[in-house]
Amino acid sequence: MQPPSEISNPELTPVEKPNTFWHDVWEIVQTLLLAVILYVAIDAVFARVRVDNISMETTLMPGDLLVVNKLAYKLGTYHTGDVVIFHDPLNTSEDFIKRIIGTPGDTVSIHNGQVAVNGVVLQENYIRETTAYDGDWVVPSDSLFVLGDNRNESSDSHVWGFVPLYDVVGKALFVYWPIGAIQSMANPYK
Repeated sequence: MQPPSEISNPELTPVEKPNTFWHDVWEIVQTLLLAVILYVAIDAVFARVRVDNISMETTLMPGDLLVVNKLAYKLGTYHTGDVVIFHDPLNTSEDFIKRIIGTPGDTVSIHNGQVAVNGVVLQENYIRETTAYDGDWVVPSDSLFVLGDNRNESSDSHVWGFVPLYDVVGKALFVYWPIGAIQSMANPYK
């Protein structure tokens, strides 16, 4: 009997080693291409946004970082209570973050500190303080009515009007930074 190192099998042929340098270069190129494709695909669906002002306190604080679904409204519908990112209607190079209060066709009424949509008073446990202004608005079919959660310190639809639907960037999904602020941006009315 032959020792194992001396046994030969004619059915097995030795595997050829590829040229190591070019093989390694090709592996690196494939990895980089895959990384670029994944980055572009993820960036097409999700945005990362930083909160820079106090208009959404106490729900969102300056410095909070959020993930935003850019396809949410291309594939779904707008809902009262969603937190959205949109281009500032007065300066489209800047983005705002606010809460949808009125969707196309809704009637929004604010009186005596209460917000009502189509005659139904909203239970707004997320606001910083009771709204100190009054007004009535009918939302056009191509727009949204948005308010900040820090109602009395927010520049929003009660000041400058409606947000055109084409200016909406996407729906806020969750805060991912800082660690202590991690939270879902779930709609309080669903």
